[in-house]
Amino acid sequence: MSAINPLTAIAVVLATAATDAVYVMFTSAVVARKRVPAATWSSVWYLLSSFAVISYTENWVYVAFAAIGSWIGAYASMTFLHRPPGGGTPLGASPE
Repeated sequence: MSAINPLTAIAVVLATAATDAVYVMFTSAVVARKRVPAATWSSVWYLLSSFAVISYTENWVYVAFAAIGSWIGAYASMTFLHRPPGGGTPLGASPE
């Protein structure tokens, strides 16, 4: 097993965080039945996830960094989508 490269580990965390954030945006667009945004988010999602997969398949330890980035991305995007009561609807939500 080779040594962990700190820059690769950080890149994997950032890539998976971005991947999860984009996945949440994709899901939001699907729920809102917005085809073009859903398709766009889907393509970005696959581009980002391919970097993480290519990076951590060389060393299984990077999977832990991917999990950390995944958690950060989902948490941050859910925070971004959350609106306080009376502050409007969440981004991507369908109008009522």
